[in-house]
Amino acid sequence: MKENYYITKDGILKRKQNTVYFINKEINKILPIEKINTIYAYGRITFSSGVVSYLAKHGIPIHFFNRYGFYEGSFYPREQLISGNMIVKQASYYLDKSSRLKLAREFVKGSAENMIRNLEYYNTSGIAFSEEIQKIRQLIEKLEEQGDINQILAIEGNIWSNYYGCYDKIFPENFKFEQRTRRPPENMLNCLISFGNSLLYSTVLTEIYNTQLNPSVSFLHEPSERRFSLALDISEIFKPLIVDRVIFKLINKKMISEEHFEKEMNYCLLNDKGRRLFLENYEEKLKTTIKHRNLGRNVSYQTLIRLECYKLEKQFIGIGDYKAFRIWW
Repeated sequence: MKENYYITKDGILKRKQNTVYFINKEINKILPIEKINTIYAYGRITFSSGVVSYLAKHGIPIHFFNRYGFYEGSFYPREQLISGNMIVKQASYYLDKSSRLKLAREFVKGSAENMIRNLEYYNTSGIAFSEEIQKIRQLIEKLEEQGDINQILAIEGNIWSNYYGCYDKIFPENFKFEQRTRRPPENMLNCLISFGNSLLYSTVLTEIYNTQLNPSVSFLHEPSERRFSLALDISEIFKPLIVDRVIFKLINKKMISEEHFEKEMNYCLLNDKGRRLFLENYEEKLKTTIKHRNLGRNVSYQTLIRLECYKLEKQFIGIGDYKAFRIWW
């Protein structure tokens, strides 16, 4: 099974015949190309057209991130599964207001119910979140009344605000949430959320690449230039399962501390040690398996993202009624 490959240091990707090396002052390492699914580059990487050609041949995307951990761009190999028919049908759902609103609501519902599932876990662990859960459920009910994307996005924002408002009860004093800050994140918890969300976005983009979906045609977020907005839509559903649960583990098990961060006047970043710690646990989470209720076999969390893409494809070609993923365990 192919695995994700993470580069956290500056260096050069160099090709010699059918071998790709990662080289810097400390490392001269062969990349196991035939075993790689995706490359995530957190260092400054230099590479030749020969490397690009070889990675494209093997269908390996590279996602690039800046020093803040924010996604900057991707090398996206030529699509192997492109389907004009699928693109037309996907676009028709965007152009039909009723169809688009239905999908947008479902993305938000799935995301919100996964947040509730996380809070219910802590409810049974002695932290009371009954009021917060009830408030999120009320916001979910309001979604059906909304006839405009901006109204749905406003409710989604309120849901996330209520959910994040619970974090200060879950985490210790030194990981206080205070408020959501993004570019740049102002404290350690916001740093972890931003880093994880950016990473998940690129993971979802890889899974979309392996389907016939077009990543630029979205439904909850507005399609626009310079971003793959369908990846934003699908990421919303999986943030509570993947990103948040990685963060819960790192903080509550005291695996991460202030020594893993760099703090400046108005921002907070993971240092090299912190990035590697997060990436290790993120990859472990992607590999976690659960027995799928419909398939009757174990699938990884990363496979759940691919299956979500397939469900959308079935919706577009008229052989399924899309229902966003909900955590059932």
